[in-house]
Formats: sequence, C-alpha cells, structure tokens
Amino acid sequence: MNQYILLGLAFLGGVFLAMQGGLNAQLGVLLKNPLLASVVAFFSSSVFAIITVVCTIKTFPTTNQLTEIPFYLWYTGGFFSVLGISIYYYTIPKLGVSTMISFGLCGQLTFAVIAGHYGWLNLPIEPISFKRIAGIIAMITGIFLINWK
Repeated sequence: MNQYILLGLAFLGGVFLAMQGGLNAQLGVLLKNPLLASVVAFFSSSVFAIITVVCTIKTFPTTNQLTEIPFYLWYTGGFFSVLGISIYYYTIPKLGVSTMISFGLCGQLTFAVIAGHYGWLNLPIEPISFKRIAGIIAMITGIFLINWK
C-alpha cells in the first residue's frame, strides 16, 4: 500500500481515537463511572469487531496456530487497553480533550521511542537518534503551547 495512504490512515486513526475518547468520556460522566463507560465501549467495540471479522475473514487460525501463541498475549493487551482507555475517560472531563490527548500522545511517543530503542515487546529495534530526541523535545514544546493559557 502507498506510504502516503498509510500515513493518512494513521492520522485518521488518531482522529478516531480522539473522537471516541471525547464521546466515551461524556458517557462516563453521565454514567458517573469512567470504568463503566469502558465496559460499554469495549462491549460495543467487540460487537463491531466480530461483525467485521465475520464479514471479511477468509480463513480462521488453526488449532496449532492458536496453541503457539504465548499465554500472556491473550490478556495483556486488553488489560493495558482497559487501563489506558479508562484513564482517558476519567481525565478528559477534568482536563479537556486537547490537554488529555496531547499528554497521552506524549506518553505514547516517549514510550515508543524507548521501547523501539531497546526492542521491547518484540518490536524492531529503532535506535534513539538526535532527530528522535529533537522530535520529543519539539512535541513537549508543542504540548506547552497547546496548553498555555
């Protein structure tokens, strides 16, 4: 797939994440419980994902393929997803969506640079460079500009 299309899709994914964060944070306020909003969001996400898989998948994994997957991969992604999303739903009504997303993105990118440098989570190694450090500094500067009142 064309690199520009992939970059556009990545940007669009970020827009969707900001939208869902704002909408589900409102749900958490109305339900008076951000964790309950997470349950609703993950349930509806599961329904949409199941429908999409049923409509698009051509072959299902074999039993051998399923048994080769390390046990921890079945639950750790979901665990961290619930933690991260619940924190979003809790903090967006208190901080505002632009503040929450800017700080959340800073956390994501900082972790991504460190994890990539060391190859954590079985990721390809991407050494920290001057450009990456400059990018993080520019991002932090941008966060201060976005949030400066």
